[in-house]
Amino acid sequence: MRIFKNSVLAAGAAAAALILSACGGPSGSASGKQQIEMWFWGAPPAHQKEMQNVLVNGFNSSQDKYELKVTFDNAVDKNVEVALAANRGPDVVYGSGPAFAAAYVAKGKLADMTPYADKYGWKDRILDPMYESGTVDGKLYSLPNSLNNIGVFYNKAVLDKLGVAVPTSTAELNGVMDKAQSQGLYASVTGNKGWKPVNQNYASLFLTHVAGGKTVYDALQGKTSWTDPKIAAAIDASKDFYGKGYLAGKDYFNLNFVESMQLLSQGKAPFMFGPSLAFQFATDSFNEKNGNAGDLGFIPFPNVNSSLASPNYTLGSTASLSINNASKNKDGAAMVIDYMMTEKFSVDMTKTWPGYWAVPLKKLDANPSDFTGLSKPYVQAMKDMISGVNEGHYGFFAGTFFPPATATAFDDIDSVWLGKTSTGDFLKKVDATFAEEKAKGLVPPVPEPK
Repeated sequence: MRIFKNSVLAAGAAAAALILSACGGPSGSASGKQQIEMWFWGAPPAHQKEMQNVLVNGFNSSQDKYELKVTFDNAVDKNVEVALAANRGPDVVYGSGPAFAAAYVAKGKLADMTPYADKYGWKDRILDPMYESGTVDGKLYSLPNSLNNIGVFYNKAVLDKLGVAVPTSTAELNGVMDKAQSQGLYASVTGNKGWKPVNQNYASLFLTHVAGGKTVYDALQGKTSWTDPKIAAAIDASKDFYGKGYLAGKDYFNLNFVESMQLLSQGKAPFMFGPSLAFQFATDSFNEKNGNAGDLGFIPFPNVNSSLASPNYTLGSTASLSINNASKNKDGAAMVIDYMMTEKFSVDMTKTWPGYWAVPLKKLDANPSDFTGLSKPYVQAMKDMISGVNEGHYGFFAGTFFPPATATAFDDIDSVWLGKTSTGDFLKKVDATFAEEKAKGLVPPVPEPK
C-alpha cells in the first residue's frame, strides 16, 4: 500500500544494473559474508539513514554469515516486476501487500516461506489476519511489514479554537466539520493528487464502517455479491460524504498527503482522514521546531452503522516482505525477514520514523510514554489497533486484502462521487472483475471478523 509514491521514475539503465547485479548466485562481500539484496522505495534521506542504521547495520552485526544491502529505488515496483520475470532480482522482495504477492505466487516467482515460519514461529507471533493474508493454498508467501488503519487525524488546537471536543460518533464528527466550514475552514483535508489509488482508502473506510467487515468478508468469499445492499449503502454514504465537502471539498483532486498535513498543521482544517502510515508525512509539519508537536492526534473512524462493534478498524498493511524464488540465499533472506518481525526492530524504527513500522505482532508491549514526538501517539494508535484486531473488530483495506484488479476497480469510486456513474453500475463492474480474479485463485485468504 505505498500510496505515498506520487510518481514512478523511469527504470532506465539503473534498473538494468539492479536486475543484472541481483540473484546471480551466492556472491560474497568484502567481509567474506554472503550478500543479501533488498530493494526498497526511495524514502527521504533521513529515513534512509535510519533504515541503514537500524536494519542494515543491526542485522549485519547480529550474525556472521550474511551481509544485507538495501537499495533505495523510486521505481521499485516496476524494477521488481522486470527482475522477477527474468528470474533475477533481490533476495528479499518488498511489495505492495498480499494481493501484490499473490499475483507473483501464481507465476512461481516467490518462495514458499512455510518452513521458515515453522522454524521461527511466525504464526505464533504475527496477528492471525495478517499472517493468513500472506498465504496461498495454505502456504506462506509474504508477511506484512506493518499494520495500517484508515482513521482520523485531528489538530487539537483547531478543535479548541472551534470550542469542540474530540468526536466520538459520526454525528459529532459531522457537526465539527459543519462548524469548521461555517468559519471558512476545510471540513477536512486529504486528496489523491498524483496517485489515484488514494481513493481506495475512502472506499475501504466506508465499507468497514457502513457495510461492516463481515459483509466484506462474505463478498471476498463469494458468499454474497459486491452489489449487496449493505455494500451499496457504503458507496452511497461515501458519495454523500464527498458531496458535503467532507473530503477537502473541491480540492480533493488538488492535494496529496504531504500538502494535507501541512494544511492541518497550519490550522486550515480540524481533520485529515487517511491511513495511519501518514504519520510519516506529519513529522515535517508537527514538530518541536514549529511548536506544535503535541497538537496532532489520531482516532479510529467512528462507525456510521451503529450496529457494528466499536472501535472498529480498517485493517491493512503498508507493504509486504517475500523471498525471491530465484534467490540463492533463501535462508539469509528469511533471516532478514525474521529480524524485522520483532518488537525490538519495530520500536527502534518507530523512534524516529513513525507511521511505517508497526510490525503486526499479536502483542506489543512498548509503552507510548517511552517515545517522543509523533512516535508517542502512533504507538498508542497501533497498540489500540492490535487489541481491536485480536477481538475481531476489523474490516479490510482494499489494497491489502482484495485481489489486484478488484482493488484497482475501487480507484474509480470518484466517478460515483462526481455523478459520472451510478452506485449500481460501479458495483456491477467491481463484481464482474472480482469474479474473474476469484476464478483464477487470486483472492488472499482472510479470517472472518466477529
